[in-house]
Order: sequence, then C-alpha cells, then structure tokens
Amino acid sequence: MRRQSAALILLSLVFIGLSSFTPKPGPGAPFQKQPLRKIIIDPGHGGSDFGASGEFSHEKDIALAISLKLDQMIRTEIPDVETYLTRTTDVFDPVTRKAQIANREKGDLFVCIHVNEGGGPIRHREFIGYKEETRYRGKGKKRKAYTAKVKEYRTWTTPNPAKGTETFIYGVDKSNDAKAALRANEDMYMDSISAKELKDFNPTDPAKMMIINMKTQTYFSRSANLALTIEEEFQKVGRISREAKQRQKGIWVLQAVAMPAVLVETGFISNPEEEAYLNSEEGQRQICEVLVRALKRYKYSLEKQLMNTGSR
Repeated sequence: MRRQSAALILLSLVFIGLSSFTPKPGPGAPFQKQPLRKIIIDPGHGGSDFGASGEFSHEKDIALAISLKLDQMIRTEIPDVETYLTRTTDVFDPVTRKAQIANREKGDLFVCIHVNEGGGPIRHREFIGYKEETRYRGKGKKRKAYTAKVKEYRTWTTPNPAKGTETFIYGVDKSNDAKAALRANEDMYMDSISAKELKDFNPTDPAKMMIINMKTQTYFSRSANLALTIEEEFQKVGRISREAKQRQKGIWVLQAVAMPAVLVETGFISNPEEEAYLNSEEGQRQICEVLVRALKRYKYSLEKQLMNTGSR
C-alpha cells in the first residue's frame, strides 16, 4: 500500500514537470480563465442500485447526504466556484450518463462520493478440547458401538474490522480512455484561439495529439495531487487513511470525464462503528469539512501555478 502511494507521488511529480512547460502568453493573448470554476459532485449509486449495505443503511443514501452537504459547504466556503450535482434525489443513472452530465456541464473537477465495503463478518474457530462421541462400525447384527474422542470447536463471528478512507484516481494504463474523453470534449479545455486553430485539423494530427497528451498528463497530475491532499486532510482529523491509489479497473467514470477526477471512499459501511459515523450529522459534517479544506488547497495550488507560469 505504501509503495502504491509512493508511485502515485512520483508519477504526479513527473507529470507536473511535463505540464509546466507552458509558453508565456504573448502580448494581446486572452486572459487565462480561473483554473477551478466548476466542481461536479457525483453521489455514487442511487435508485435501484443500492451500492454497499450495512446493518441499517445503504451506500446510495449516505453518498447523497454527504454530497448535498458538500455542495452547500463549497458554496459557502468557496463562493467563487460553482457546483453541480449529478443527482439530487434517489435516482439511478449509469456511469455513462454521469460522465455525459459532467462533460456537458463543462466541469473543471469531478468528485465522486462513495462508501466502502470490507466484506462480510469474520468467522472465527477455536479448538476447545475433546469430547466423547458414540459411533458404530459394521452392519446389521455385526454392528457394534464404540466410544471415540473427537475434537470440539467453538465458532463465532465478529463484524468486519476494515475502516478508514481511500481516494482513487484512474490508473495510468487507462490514459487512452482519458485521451478519448478529451478528444470528444476538446472545446472544454482549449482556449478560444487554440480551438479555432485546431478545429479543422485531422484528429490524428501530431499538433492536436500533442495538446491532448499534455492535457491528459496535466489532468492525471492534478487528480493525483488532490487525492494525496484529501488523504492528508483525513489524517489530520484522526481518520485512518488507506492512502491515495490508482485503481486499474472498476471506476470507468474517472477516465471518461474530460477533467481531473477523484473517487473518495469515505468509510466502511460494513464496520458498525464506521456505519454509525457515516450516518451521523457530525460524521458527515467532518467529511465535508475535510473535503473542502482539500479543495481549497487544490484551488490555491492551481492559482499559484498559473501565476508562476504567467510570470516567466
């Protein structure tokens, strides 16, 4: 797990280096837009898709409750950033639809809220000694009883102990999917002059592919940095961090949106203690406060990088 996080840091540093070679705007160049204008918040699951289930609650409901609180907190704490929720009620949309919504709304960041599940109860078996048991051998009139010593065990179950937070980004092997998303939504990430110049280019033209490749690297770097920041902030409030990670499969939507994207596993619903926390007002408020602090740091880092780039 530590190696995964170290690899994520290394990759993000490499991509920061690659994405930092941005030419200084020349005289008369358009003013660069605010780097973080709109955040798409995606409450996981919904409707007939319950997601993970605990003793008394479901992932879809927790994800929506946290997302609604996060939406309001961002509006209050970061008022110059817009928010958009992929759902505000208990409805189901496939991940393809969620990606379409995010791209249609031209978000600058995609934050997906989920709840983890660590498997069923843990079964335990303990040897406690021997007991005598009557058994039989032979058949019919030759059947005879005898006493045998057999091992005796005590069995019981305990709730799954898995707990803590995880933040995922798409795996580097999914970069082709991310590039495809950028090609399909190129008007979102190009300034008006670049978009006009490249409009009639062949999709496989080296100039266009270079821009797409650089943007994919930039988005990966930003996603990795935000994921690491989120887990740092969770640690600060005493939550167990299972670290920022790349997932090679299972999060299709992260590479299908044309923007940086993270998926936050806010806790384990399979753990009774965590389920109570995830459903509590205090727990949901703390999760949102952590995410807002991480988003403020992320926004500041983008603005600082933009200023440094413009000053060269």
